[in-house]
Amino acid sequence: MNSTASPSPQRFLTGITTTGTPHLGNFVGSIRPSVAASRLPGVQSFYFLADYHALIKCGDPVRIQRSTLEIAASWLAAGLEPERVMFYRQSDIPEITELTWLLTCVTGKGVLNRAHAYKASVDKNEAAGNDPDADVTAGLFMYPVLMGADILLFKAHKVPVGRDQVQHIEMARDMAQRFNHLYGEHLVLPEAQIEESVALLPGLDGRKMSKSYDNTIPLFTPREQLRKLIAGIVTDSRAPGEAKDTEGSALFQIYQAFASEPETAGLRQAYADGIGWGDAKQMLFERIDQEVAPMREQYQALIGNPAKIEALLQAGAEKARAVATPFMGELRRAVGLRNLGSAAPAAAKSKAAKTAAPAFKQYREKDGRFYFKLLDAEAQLLLQSQGFDSPREAALVIGRLQKEGSAALAGLHDKLQAMEGITASQLDSALKFFAPEES
Repeated sequence: MNSTASPSPQRFLTGITTTGTPHLGNFVGSIRPSVAASRLPGVQSFYFLADYHALIKCGDPVRIQRSTLEIAASWLAAGLEPERVMFYRQSDIPEITELTWLLTCVTGKGVLNRAHAYKASVDKNEAAGNDPDADVTAGLFMYPVLMGADILLFKAHKVPVGRDQVQHIEMARDMAQRFNHLYGEHLVLPEAQIEESVALLPGLDGRKMSKSYDNTIPLFTPREQLRKLIAGIVTDSRAPGEAKDTEGSALFQIYQAFASEPETAGLRQAYADGIGWGDAKQMLFERIDQEVAPMREQYQALIGNPAKIEALLQAGAEKARAVATPFMGELRRAVGLRNLGSAAPAAAKSKAAKTAAPAFKQYREKDGRFYFKLLDAEAQLLLQSQGFDSPREAALVIGRLQKEGSAALAGLHDKLQAMEGITASQLDSALKFFAPEES
């Protein structure tokens, strides 16, 4: 059948490092907007628990496991629907680490030298009179490459991050551009998406809310503990009746992240009228608890049933790998990790011709079903699939074609069709490129 594929859906990807208990900053900066994005039409969403990243920062296995449970439960309690998205644990997707190596081989050391986290460690060491690389692991140095692999493997278009993480998205774009320059247009260049009002939520001491500063307010802390923590937010010494500045006020910034515009305007006016800090903190407590309380009970139920969360993550990994595995195969072939029986590019061909290769293109239509097509090295359409209910079903059919060649068509006539005028010889020539290697 002849048909024109619709544009692929926008892909939205975000992850949280599993090194601690989720806090309000995680909620407003990542969890809440990502759950909202998962419900948008025309968006395919990927959410992962970044436990490989956790190993860079944390050497406590118990903490990493507990944090993985808490972050997964937080996302689910906040309304994430696993059946609508890709919800997985980073370490369950081996293609991520394989792509990390491919990206390592095209990323200049000078690029990584400029990474904020690495530079901060070097600056700290130099200020203390130590060797610049004292206690700097290769994991810390290579962190941006692993993050690039997280994003590029799933062809993410938008990555929600705080402003302090924008550099990593730019580095991922650099890696993708370099890879595409060398091997052809395979990787999608991602864009950072920042919700300006909550990009950097302040903590109890006014600095960025972060586990590193021990200044966080845990997202699902008990109600009375939440009240106590909010009471400890640092404010200035202005007395009740004295006008107060919203600029630089951690209390006001946190309130703004939860409140509507009219509510925020109300507190701004109260600041100008000289509201006492105790009353302002009570307003903040009530506004946060209003949003968090309904989720708290669900969170506690999920924490008490880790087997349920594990089952959801395993199902999510299966869905994610149905996307990642064929694409990783395409990238392996692009760099030359190929079946020795497949056709090699002629040495005399141009660079662009050398990187051209047959390719399976997978996408999702507006009807919610999953499709794929097979293109030859000249981008001629050879095969077009019917719709599948899941990416895994599509991946299984692709796998059968890769293994059996055009002979598989007889048993798949209801699932896909060769384009008019395409011969079995043409199909086999393209599919030979994907033939599995003998072990």
